[in-house]
Amino acid sequence: MKSLSLVRVTAVALALWGAAHAAIAQSSSQPSPSGAQTYECVIEPNQAVEIRSSVEGVIDKVFVKRGDRVTAGQILAQLESNAEISAVEMALHRSKMEGRIASARSRLEYADKKLERTASLQKEHYSTPQLRDEAEAEKRIAEADLKDALENQQAARLEHKHATDLLSRRYLRSPFNGVVVDRMLNPGDLAESGTGRKPIMKVAQVEPLRVEVVLPLPAWGKLPVGTKASVMPEGLGGSYPAVVTVSDSVFDSASGTFGVRLELTNPKGMLPAGIRCKVAFPAVSGLPAKPVAKPTQAKPA
Repeated sequence: MKSLSLVRVTAVALALWGAAHAAIAQSSSQPSPSGAQTYECVIEPNQAVEIRSSVEGVIDKVFVKRGDRVTAGQILAQLESNAEISAVEMALHRSKMEGRIASARSRLEYADKKLERTASLQKEHYSTPQLRDEAEAEKRIAEADLKDALENQQAARLEHKHATDLLSRRYLRSPFNGVVVDRMLNPGDLAESGTGRKPIMKVAQVEPLRVEVVLPLPAWGKLPVGTKASVMPEGLGGSYPAVVTVSDSVFDSASGTFGVRLELTNPKGMLPAGIRCKVAFPAVSGLPAKPVAKPTQAKPA
């Protein structure tokens, strides 16, 4: 009796699952107003990053807040950097010092003239070979001193560049044009390096946007890169053109689906990210109905 009851319960569960699966498939793939089949999708930022410091330090200034638009290279935050600024100024001063070079050049000029006079006197037998050798040695030493002074100046310039690079690490810049999603740290907080630490803020690129859609296995090969599509954001109305940029070659064996990514232009960031949508491929006919209603988690860029 127990085994018979278990069989009945299993049969009922399978029947309910089949009915629910059919209802989901019917609701998730519906014709668009133009007659093309639509599939559920998700609109995501093209990329989103957590702004972290590569060095530890106390945050001195934060120049943006949540919701602000930022441009590539814009300074978002600054760590306390008085010591680094002083190091840059000191290295710059050393790189411009000319005293040792001028002194070495003067000694070289004197040694060169002395050698000429000694050589001339030797020809007239008023000087000895030893004095000429000494003059030649003094000239070589003067040349070496000048070379040393020039090398020291070049080293000072490299030190200035190194100090400048260290200082630049105290300024956190936006890697792209985007919007500040959230700000977690404020002036006075300690910015710590490492992925396990709390980021200073999050920035998302919303131009262009990324559309992720999951399609059934029979649709594979029918949507090459460059295929045009129409995206309809949920709750906003309207249809926006998009282009296929990625068609996965690795499938999900459990659901028999694969992912497709589209690029959706978003001039001036008018469309929001993080919302559901529907997508239709007007130029491609004969696509099967999508077997699942809920799209998978958006893949990282």
